[in-house]
Amino acid sequence: MTRFIHDQFAKGYLLEILSLKGEVKTSLDIIGEKQEADVYFVPFSQPQPNATPLGLLEKITTTTCVFEPFRNAVTPTEIRSCIEKICVLCAKVKKKADRENRSLAEGELPVLWILTPTFSPNIISKLNAVSVAKDYVRGVYSLGEILQTKIIAIHQLPKIPETIWLRMLGKGRVQQQAIGEFRQLSLDDELKANVLELIYDLFVRLEANRELEREDRELIMELSPLYQQRLEAATQRGLQRGINQGVQQGLQRGKRLLIENFLRFRFGQLDEELSAIIEPLLEIPPEEIPPLLMEYSREELIDRLRK
Repeated sequence: MTRFIHDQFAKGYLLEILSLKGEVKTSLDIIGEKQEADVYFVPFSQPQPNATPLGLLEKITTTTCVFEPFRNAVTPTEIRSCIEKICVLCAKVKKKADRENRSLAEGELPVLWILTPTFSPNIISKLNAVSVAKDYVRGVYSLGEILQTKIIAIHQLPKIPETIWLRMLGKGRVQQQAIGEFRQLSLDDELKANVLELIYDLFVRLEANRELEREDRELIMELSPLYQQRLEAATQRGLQRGINQGVQQGLQRGKRLLIENFLRFRFGQLDEELSAIIEPLLEIPPEEIPPLLMEYSREELIDRLRK
């Protein structure tokens, strides 16, 4: 379950940050048996003015590429599946060029980037993977030019500003540190808000899952301040919208909106029983709401707040 949650986060995250650099598609069908490329990226022909620099991620997206992010260490079977996808995709691109009577250089074929938190020496040896740190940074490997496949071991990447965007897709402490660094960056307000929104959604979905790994629990602790910020921001937005109708009304509107959204994310839908506890939640101080919603089950919340 947590793998699916992080797959969705990775797709949404890459879609958000790469959309200013080129055309991005997620879950692209490439094989008849319903196999999909997680993220397919085609860079714009001309760089967009004032686009946010993405460091190493920007360097590897100067050509058409496919991203396959993995929450846990990629396995030999998964690597073979990814290579199958890129081979089929390259064949399709070549056939399309032939139909259009257009020559196609090897450098124009899409490149597969497998993103894995760790990459064991045993698998590296069996793949004959070669470090290409001299062209990129430590932690980047190539399977050879013909296979059009490279692998990034996220936890091997140096902890420098240029790798923040990729380290955000790591696990445990690596991801925690990257999120902390990201929050300190001076970025376009909309982009930063959208990425933090994705992280917030990741937090909500992880919290809703009952079988969390230790790394996920640590991540929740890291993301808890983001939830508090979101609550305060929503409260302030509600306050501003409600200024003409009274300060208290605006304040309550912001709190209500966030509480409703959190309940939907955590429990799937806002039914009659959950709707009935919104008013009692509105009476609770904002700083007490996050731990209450995170620690209590549906039944415990209903039982406590209906009394």
